[in-house]
Amino acid sequence: MPELSTHYDLAIACLIAAAALIALTEFPVAWARRQMDGRYDNRNPRTQQARLTGFGARALGAHQNTIEAFPVFAAGLLLALLFRADPGWVNGLAMLFIASRLTYIACYLADLHWLRSLIWMVGFGASIALMLLPLI
Repeated sequence: MPELSTHYDLAIACLIAAAALIALTEFPVAWARRQMDGRYDNRNPRTQQARLTGFGARALGAHQNTIEAFPVFAAGLLLALLFRADPGWVNGLAMLFIASRLTYIACYLADLHWLRSLIWMVGFGASIALMLLPLI
């Protein structure tokens, strides 16, 4: 496969950032689990997570949704890269996805549910737009 142009470096960095967000969103979940029981139960993490409420439950939701959003974004970005879609659009949509995910996570943790839902649509839309770029 020919080497990808450095014009896509920003988009590739966004893919790495999206993957890193999966791990980073685990930290508030781990903190909430430790606060709840005074310890982090690594033997039964899902059982402990299932009992989270309030902030902890929201942190878990943000973490799970980050995992769910990643494959759609990755598929869209990889499709756009494979077909060498316009780098300006690819980079812009990739940055929009990352910005929307960061905002989404913050809204989830702050319990801003209406704004969170709107922001989710922006990120999902960016992923779908990446998939559509090769058709344009």
